[in-house]
Amino acid sequence: MSAATGAPPAGAPARVPTAWRLGWLRVVVELKQFFRDRESAVFNFLLPVILLAIFGAVFGSTTLEPTTITLAQYFVAGMIASGILYTSFQNLAIAIPLEREDGTLKRLQGTPMPKLAYFIGKFGMVLVAYVAQVFILIVVGRIFFDIHVPAGGQWFTFVWASVLGLVSCTLLGLAFSVVPKRGRGAAAIVTPIVLVLQFTSGVFFAFNQLPGWMQTFASIFPLKWLTQAMRSAFLPPEAAALEVTGSYELGRCALILGAWCIAALVLALVFFRWNRRDES
Repeated sequence: MSAATGAPPAGAPARVPTAWRLGWLRVVVELKQFFRDRESAVFNFLLPVILLAIFGAVFGSTTLEPTTITLAQYFVAGMIASGILYTSFQNLAIAIPLEREDGTLKRLQGTPMPKLAYFIGKFGMVLVAYVAQVFILIVVGRIFFDIHVPAGGQWFTFVWASVLGLVSCTLLGLAFSVVPKRGRGAAAIVTPIVLVLQFTSGVFFAFNQLPGWMQTFASIFPLKWLTQAMRSAFLPPEAAALEVTGSYELGRCALILGAWCIAALVLALVFFRWNRRDES
């Protein structure tokens, strides 16, 4: 390299961009595609706010005994956890089958771009969408439902729960994207699964008031532990009395969410496909 110009010497091979560099460029592409799809963007950002407004209006003044916590405050914490499920698992499990069906994945696979760059782009898009969604939910929850804003160590809980939740649910979305046979039918398969997990994981109703079998079912999946950790971050300490064990069990939440990250990585590596089944 010339010391005067900083340019590579004549005849030297051009520097090949790294997978990380291309990955960050893919983040920009993914975000543009995400926000250009108005239906998807509106669904991801407005649906939680709409649900919050409906449940807040109907149950806003209902107090969860033996605390002074209202159901609306409890619901906000659950919707923030659900935001991870919306922006990662649901979004990817619906969008990737469409990309596979229209040939986008096949074309990307045939380019020199490292495959890792594609996944970095997806992770980056999910992260940005989640941050935007959380900001909206916190503002709405604070203004209309007097939600408790995290303080001190609660911010630390919010960060690690968000990271583990995003990683596990994003990888699960990548793995599950192989299930829909057709891109246009993906939403019909994925959306009911998300709703079932929300109803059984303490999002729409207080978890300790659900039937025992439903609590056991929800405990298998990451959303239950994610909502539990988020409640510890967005509700005052007295709300711990609403948990089944009387404690948030944050150590257990972190352990199970971490285990799901590993399991989801294995599932994604095994099941993710670039081509349609009829082309494999």
